[in-house]
Amino acid sequence: MVLIESSQNETVVDTAKNRENSDMKRKPVRNRRMNSKKRPNRRTRKDRRAPRTAEQLAVRPERFKSVWDRIIGVVSKMRGEKVSLEKASRESGVSPRTVKRWAGSALQKSSSGKWSPNKDDTLLRVLIVQTPEGRREIGVLGFRKASLIGEYSNAVSKYLQTGDASGLKRFRGKKIRAADGEQISLLTDLAELNRRGSAGVLSFESLYARST
Repeated sequence: MVLIESSQNETVVDTAKNRENSDMKRKPVRNRRMNSKKRPNRRTRKDRRAPRTAEQLAVRPERFKSVWDRIIGVVSKMRGEKVSLEKASRESGVSPRTVKRWAGSALQKSSSGKWSPNKDDTLLRVLIVQTPEGRREIGVLGFRKASLIGEYSNAVSKYLQTGDASGLKRFRGKKIRAADGEQISLLTDLAELNRRGSAGVLSFESLYARST
């Protein structure tokens, strides 16, 4: 440390050393700021958005996948059984608040405060379809596309059970646009359906694929 004698014999600390000490005191502040920038966010922006493709849903935590299935079930129950949001949520094991948080775009609120489903929506559903290449699980956006696949599955089931293929005629050459943009052809070849049915590879217990 450099000392300078004043005329009154007082000791004065060199100003350069003072600046150095001052900079050293400020360093922890800069370090704290740098550390705060490196701290990762607990949730990314993508995690706050509803999944739009089957791939996006697949990488979500298992708990979210289960909740998403329940949310879709609530909307379907409201639409099919004409029940309230509260009842459908209670029966599906999810809160109305969670349903509105993730599927609010599929619902509308009346002037009296009652929630009801829209005629169509843009929610992701992962469904099972039979294609010329085999059984596939695909993601589709919207109730109408999901309903179309449901009608196709019913037509296939009816043919295998009764031999009536009339319901499959409207699906010949039909393609379904998946959520990722891929065009999916539906299987309508009767011989191939018979083969798969005999092999036991066709199952219509549930149209919806398991998200987990």
